[in-house]
Amino acid sequence: MTSSPSATDPYRVALVAFPGIRAFDVSVITEVWGSDRGLPRVPPFELRRVAADPTTAVALPGGLTLTPDRPLAWLTGADLVLVPGMADPATDVPPAVLDALRGAHTAGIPVAALCAGAFVLARAGLLDGRRAVTHWFLADELRARHPAVTVEPDALFVEDSGIWTSAGTAAGIDLCLHLVRTTHGAEAAAGIARSMVTAPFRTGTQAQFIEHPTPRADRDADALASVRDHALAHLDAPHTVATLAARAGMSPRSFARHFRATTGTTPLRWLITQRLAAARKLLELTDLPLPEVARRAGFGSEVTMRQHFARHLATSPRDYRTAFRHRAGSSPIAR
Repeated sequence: MTSSPSATDPYRVALVAFPGIRAFDVSVITEVWGSDRGLPRVPPFELRRVAADPTTAVALPGGLTLTPDRPLAWLTGADLVLVPGMADPATDVPPAVLDALRGAHTAGIPVAALCAGAFVLARAGLLDGRRAVTHWFLADELRARHPAVTVEPDALFVEDSGIWTSAGTAAGIDLCLHLVRTTHGAEAAAGIARSMVTAPFRTGTQAQFIEHPTPRADRDADALASVRDHALAHLDAPHTVATLAARAGMSPRSFARHFRATTGTTPLRWLITQRLAAARKLLELTDLPLPEVARRAGFGSEVTMRQHFARHLATSPRDYRTAFRHRAGSSPIAR
């Protein structure tokens, strides 16, 4: 993604508006980037509603309208371009919108689409030869309409060459918060998530939302939730699948199977995600030495932590702290 602007220069976000976009996705984008919450470590944002004709209200399903305030030319000066999903993926998209999206991507501006907004990017040719995701119910249609796109079956969101797509509905929130976290740091995303009363990030895939749980599955989910709570409270402990399974009263194989069915990911991948989140927070909010950050986050050693940062975040702990520490300020955690 592009580097974030200075503290006095708002981060410019363009919401691309055209007839047929979903009000929910517009609301998610507006809630994440359009509210001035005055929260610490959350930078100023400038959200603009961009349309082919900024003088005409855009019709949304359900009798709603959206008033644009900038022309499509504004995209070339944005730091991030967002395309809401459509209620009907077959809805016509103005050619000027497709041209503007292609121009924004060519200019190196990150472009993200929520839910069925992936169909818009596909029509613009931006997803040809790239990985993408949409709502699980629409995945086969996206694959059929645009065979040059590699459609991921169950990811919550996907990035490929500066283009982001998300699964349906709530996964749009996941993607928006991830984009904030990637550009402005974990604490900025967590602050926005708290004000929205939602999780700052979810692990797993959208496959976990397709199957219908049985009463037995609900009981297993309760046991697994208790195990996850324990692991989060003791991240510095050397957890293994065997020790976590024992706490849940299951065999390791049964535990791993139920854990994946409930969360959409494996126990070890989930644990790594939680440890990365803890390490990022410590790097942003404290001056703790890197070995101590690694210990508290449960990586055991700075070398191991560095390897996971490189693999999952494409950066190093030291570089991450350099990028985000100055925005966070000091914290009692360091003491």
